[in-house]
Amino acid sequence: MSDEIWKLGVCETVASIREGKYTCYEIVQSAIDRLHAVNPGLNAVTVDLSKDALEQAVEIDPKFADAWRSLAEQYSVAGFEEKSQRAYDSHLSATARHPEIIEAANFLFKGKLNKAEELTRKVLKEHPTDVTAIRILADIGIKVGHLEDAQNLLERCLELAPKFHLARHNYVIALFRRQKIAAALSELEMLLKIEPENPNYLVLKGTILVRKGDHEAALEIYERILKDYPDQANAQMNYGHTLKSVGRIEEAVDAYRKSIELRPTTGEAYWSLANLKTYRFSDQDLAAMLAQVTAEGEGAAEDQSHLAFALGKAYEDRREFDLSFKYYNRGNNIRSINHRYDPKRNIYDSARQIQALSTDFFAQHQNSGHDAPDPIFIVGLPRAGSTLLEQILSSHSQVEGTAELTDIIGISRQLGGKERKTGVSKYPEILKELTPEQFRELGESYIKTTQIQRSGTPFFIDKMPNNFLHIGLINLILPNAKIIDARRHPMAGCFAGFKQLFAQGQTFTYGLEKIGLYYRDYVKVMDHWDAVLPGFVHRVHYEDMIADTEVEVRKLLDFCGLEFEESCLRFYETERAIRTPSAEQVRQPIYKEGLQQWRNYEAHLAPLKNALGPILDRYPVD
Repeated sequence: MSDEIWKLGVCETVASIREGKYTCYEIVQSAIDRLHAVNPGLNAVTVDLSKDALEQAVEIDPKFADAWRSLAEQYSVAGFEEKSQRAYDSHLSATARHPEIIEAANFLFKGKLNKAEELTRKVLKEHPTDVTAIRILADIGIKVGHLEDAQNLLERCLELAPKFHLARHNYVIALFRRQKIAAALSELEMLLKIEPENPNYLVLKGTILVRKGDHEAALEIYERILKDYPDQANAQMNYGHTLKSVGRIEEAVDAYRKSIELRPTTGEAYWSLANLKTYRFSDQDLAAMLAQVTAEGEGAAEDQSHLAFALGKAYEDRREFDLSFKYYNRGNNIRSINHRYDPKRNIYDSARQIQALSTDFFAQHQNSGHDAPDPIFIVGLPRAGSTLLEQILSSHSQVEGTAELTDIIGISRQLGGKERKTGVSKYPEILKELTPEQFRELGESYIKTTQIQRSGTPFFIDKMPNNFLHIGLINLILPNAKIIDARRHPMAGCFAGFKQLFAQGQTFTYGLEKIGLYYRDYVKVMDHWDAVLPGFVHRVHYEDMIADTEVEVRKLLDFCGLEFEESCLRFYETERAIRTPSAEQVRQPIYKEGLQQWRNYEAHLAPLKNALGPILDRYPVD
């Protein structure tokens, strides 16, 4: 193609946009179509050439906002995240009415969420309908786990600007994180109708399909994206996550390593390798990770926290425990800056459950709720053996595992609302005001909303550990459900949580004192349920399961009303997708190595011991 033809094409595109003939994505597509006309052999890799067209377009007109937006998208597709952010900043410079918004977007990109939030709220105080500010505040909410608030903000944003595609993309993410799978897919299809080949939308669709349990469809999407966009680092990483879930570990490792090659600063890919639990970093890997570590407070917070946890695991495998603790602690410190947690709130919530829900109250409501026996809830602290219990039960012909479902927590929030005068949730006290019919309807609603996660077995597992706080609610709406408390030695369980980077939630794990206090509250609440609902909860101590597996498995199945099946002892042979950190460990026979790992770090764990206090004396296993 001659330079004259190319420049003519750029000028035509610029003119067409100014006349309103094309959407942002069509700028790129028109450039690709023009190239196909000259050379039909070109494929989607011509995105590089469309970037050239857009770069020339913004050179011609630096205030050409739509071209900057499309250029940001194309840089993102190609894996140039920093260039993408700079192009997006230029888009904001051309469109944003307030300079604070540009600064807030920069802080958001760098992971400095508190500063981004402060600036965004400042703008919204004076300009409450600024849709860019609303979207940025919602994005912050998604990142720190305030998902309901983020969803509400984005719904308002889309009311004001229905064609704000970036806001709708964020809205899909918020719905997905809240496990509103059908709604998320519906909103995403609206975006895909406009841009059917947008790889960022397709990556998100693959992620949602994985959560839905359709791993084969997700793999097809990722393979299609990577065929057309082989330099898409994010697609490579998500491809790796899906391969890991279905047990194709060697291929997952290859995908993670390709993601690192494409974007060496990507901390998540390094952590994904570490989180396999079976992968060992080489000296070269270690040097590469250390080269990406920045000074405290510098660099993208997400990348730096992922890198720190990966380095913690790398040094742990090398038995360099002081260095390992240094990096685990660094990772937790970085996470705790943006993911705030107040132990006093959990103490308060626990006390309210204990005070509001008494033995007499449950005696008065024995005939309430929906009589479905389908759900088996596994509760407790994360990293306490819940994935092992899920794998054992899911190996039974009558049971299937699903995920850590948020439906019970959603019901508690729905019931809670806010008191007008105080702003305090009305839950759990509001349970005293509900009728048996209302309890039944809530139970039916839970069974209905979780149906999308199931494939047809009589029983299914909800493995949300935080549901331990809501056992009273579960008893009232689903009295025939089964509750299993997965418990582990306090030091072992708490430290395992401390050195685990969770994708979302579990913010109490980002500090030794915090997790110790949380464990104390958990035990206190479980003691209450044992007292007011005797026999409703079956407790499995992880150490007992390791020491005498068959006896504990038989007890577990008996509690669930299930006949013994030999497959439950050969749980490691069960082929099913597993999305939790213990995925590879439960694909092996009983994993004993983790029982005493915490002792290697004992010199650093005084804050945890002090926080646990007398709880340590209660545990039957030292």
